[in-house]
Amino acid sequence: MNFTIERYNENGFSLVRLIDNITNTRVSIMPASGALLHEFAIDQDGSLVNIIDNYRDTEDLNDFLALSYKGSKLSPFPCRIHEGKWTYDEMEFEFKNKFKDGTAIHGLLFNKSFNIADEFSDENMASVSLRYHYKKEDSGYPFEYLCEVRYVLQPGNVLQLETTITNLDDETIPVADGWHPYFSLGGKVDDYILQFASSSMLEFDSALLPTGKVLEEPSFQVPHRLGDREIDNCYILNTEAGSPCCVLYNPNNKLTVSFFVSDLYPYLQVFTPKHRQSIAIENLSSAPDSFNNGIGLIELGPRRSVTFNVWYRAEIAPS
Repeated sequence: MNFTIERYNENGFSLVRLIDNITNTRVSIMPASGALLHEFAIDQDGSLVNIIDNYRDTEDLNDFLALSYKGSKLSPFPCRIHEGKWTYDEMEFEFKNKFKDGTAIHGLLFNKSFNIADEFSDENMASVSLRYHYKKEDSGYPFEYLCEVRYVLQPGNVLQLETTITNLDDETIPVADGWHPYFSLGGKVDDYILQFASSSMLEFDSALLPTGKVLEEPSFQVPHRLGDREIDNCYILNTEAGSPCCVLYNPNNKLTVSFFVSDLYPYLQVFTPKHRQSIAIENLSSAPDSFNNGIGLIELGPRRSVTFNVWYRAEIAPS
């Protein structure tokens, strides 16, 4: 069979792996830790290269998951919520757990154990679906919803990440969604070339929260070497149908990853960590602090669902 699925243990992790047996491309997911993306490895000159910056072992995961959120599913909100407080329907809410800067950050599911709901493989694809039933666990979000994440490995080193949110509550609930992968294409990000379909970004205040203003920023409309540039910004995408919203390229080894999104991911958060060994490129459905500012926020009616999609295509660019 061209595509297969295996479950395996490595460095203390229990993982599900999707395999393209023709190209040897591999994708590994960690159900017990928020259904996070652990591996997307492609063949380069006979060796597998993982383009995902992941956790080495369980100690590394336990120490840094709630600090770095590498590979995490961001639900029911991405990025920050100011002071972890927000108001909805004239009711005030505050999240229990907060980041070191006092904000609530990156949602509530990043460390939850997802159940494997379905696996499928044939000659054309391999997929795994994982579910988490959120049952009002945090007083800051007293609603009930189902999060289903579906990973699909397709021919041509294409990985689809599909997220479906279903409102199981009796009331309309606010939702936003995103992903938080860190990409490592070898060496330092200073040498990477980045391009994405945006000419503007949200203005942030000193707490990395939107001010409500939009700034012109056309730098990355053309391929742009990162150099020593430090980025922690949210860009507004204007992607053309069928075109990648973002392309990341390492000219030293020709590794390239292209991003394609559905219309419900109109924002792109980019972050360069101080170690400069990888770069976070986060497809988001809303702006940071959307529970307060409403930018991109979705109000989902009872028993209704909404689905978000991003596709990553990894390849070795021709010389």
